[in-house]
Amino acid sequence: MNRQWLDGLWDHTRSKYGMYLRVIDAIPADRFHDHPIPGMRTPAELVVHTSGSIVREIAEGVASGRIDADAAGESEVASGLATKEAVMNFARECWKRADAAIANVGDAQLAGPVENNWGIPLNGTFAMVVLGDEFMHHRGQLFAYVRACGAEPPFMWGFEENEPEFRPAG
Repeated sequence: MNRQWLDGLWDHTRSKYGMYLRVIDAIPADRFHDHPIPGMRTPAELVVHTSGSIVREIAEGVASGRIDADAAGESEVASGLATKEAVMNFARECWKRADAAIANVGDAQLAGPVENNWGIPLNGTFAMVVLGDEFMHHRGQLFAYVRACGAEPPFMWGFEENEPEFRPAG
């Protein structure tokens, strides 16, 4: 894969991330530290995992050649996000960092190795595929959380309703 492929993939990821922000926003403010689905992360923990350990860490890892994601500290980070606004700000900041990192990725990083503590051989292209798969999986969990909290999630294909910077480019 090459930079042209990455540009298309990242543009679509941007629109999906805009939807993800809307799904987070649909969760009632008083439910971010609850377990709406027993045995699963809290919404705040899921946002820290998805935005931080998946989107930000993998994007920065592709750019640098090393993914340093560490799920062990996610609960502590999530517990420090006391309000819905703090959770939303965390998700937005992670996107800004990921987007800045991807802006610096070229063909060499996509073809080159990406070290990680997961014990799997990755190159930049495969890491971006992992990012996409993991992001969609966890975004889907958040849709279920919204319903479990008694709220209505946004229409999953309503990208045109995203904030302007997250709307489809064309």
